Amino acid sequence: MLSDIVRVLVPATASFAIGIIATPLLTHYLYRYKAWKKSPGKTALDGSSAVEFNRLHEKNEVRAPRMGGIVVWGSVLITIIGIAVVAKFVPSAEILKLDFLSRNQTWIPLAALIIGALAGLVDDILVIRQNGVGLPLRLRLLVVVLLSIYIGWWFWAKLDVSTVNIPFGNPIGIGWLIIPLFVLVSLAVYASGVIDGIDGLSGGVFASVFASYAIIAFAQNQIDLAAFSASVVGGLLAFLWFNIPPARFYMSDTGTMALTLTIAVIAFMTDSLGGGVGIAVLPIIGGLLVATVASDIAQVLSKRFFGKKLLRIAPLHHHFEAIGWPGYKVVMRYWVLSVVFAFAGVIIAIISV
Repeated sequence: MLSDIVRVLVPATASFAIGIIATPLLTHYLYRYKAWKKSPGKTALDGSSAVEFNRLHEKNEVRAPRMGGIVVWGSVLITIIGIAVVAKFVPSAEILKLDFLSRNQTWIPLAALIIGALAGLVDDILVIRQNGVGLPLRLRLLVVVLLSIYIGWWFWAKLDVSTVNIPFGNPIGIGWLIIPLFVLVSLAVYASGVIDGIDGLSGGVFASVFASYAIIAFAQNQIDLAAFSASVVGGLLAFLWFNIPPARFYMSDTGTMALTLTIAVIAFMTDSLGGGVGIAVLPIIGGLLVATVASDIAQVLSKRFFGKKLLRIAPLHHHFEAIGWPGYKVVMRYWVLSVVFAFAGVIIAIISV
């Protein structure tokens, strides 16, 4: 019989291999149909021109196509469905053990991945049109909120999740408030998707986050969930292979929306359902995601109440570029920090239960 670690590593390897093989074909069509933003430049959250961002990245926005996130979720989808189909027609003990498509562990994160991917894909398709602006932010937020309400309700009503575990402490019972908590976590993680701003940055950070939860799920004997998380890591590494400077494509909304929603789901799956503290360690494992969102909020509040910027440009990684750091230095240092945060979160998650 296959060991559990093989059951986790095989999907990760398969997803990586599929991504590497499929990317040249995908990028052929992305370049053929000029799937990039036609009009460079962005506006700030307050509606004004993002002068510093445009100075740094205006040309890059029209240099490479969007929709690179297809590599990530496409690889995961092909892997999970492919193994399930093979297991159905070749029901040997070894193949059946590799099948990680399960109702109790992977249906919900897979649904979040697919729905987020499709919503983001619609936004990307609208953006690449001539003078395209994409889906309005309020509509994208509505998708996140409605999906989160439903998933939060499912956790509470169908899976009897009503508590949040605390490291080294007793669980906190919150009952139906698990639903708004999931909505808030989903919105916060979704907001961190703006970390997709420098070649190679988002792929490395997201890979560390998903790898952390793969380890946590494995330690909690949630093997199917660990395999799912590992397959996402494989897809992300395949994406990152082609996204390092100069990037062949950008992850864009079809990737960030899918991944951020999935992170929120996996954090809840590895909490009371798995006997762990997946929610509590999310701000640690995703420390750079937290810093990204916090820097945006701080910038807006500073401009609103004090009439001046706190940072040269928000989010934080662009501030470092604005003060003179080369993009590759920002990316490499973020990768290092993401691994440190990942180690810290995993250690706390494992020793506290």
